[in-house]
Amino acid sequence: MSTNSVSFEQRITRLETIVSALEKGDVPLADSLALFEEGTKLISACSKQLDQAEMQVVKLMKGADGSPQELPFEESKE
Repeated sequence: MSTNSVSFEQRITRLETIVSALEKGDVPLADSLALFEEGTKLISACSKQLDQAEMQVVKLMKGADGSPQELPFEESKE
């Protein structure tokens, strides 16, 4: 699975498959270790992708003239 051409959704689907296989418990130990390693790499890649997406999120606010104005996304302090 090439890491550059795989979508977030494809990674999540593969991760779900890995978790399912490991939960069944009928995978040989060597295969389980390989699946676990692949799973940790998928988690890392998904985490990076989510971090990148979070940086791209912007908050739309109404400007002085009523038109939408983009501002950097900041967590609500409420």
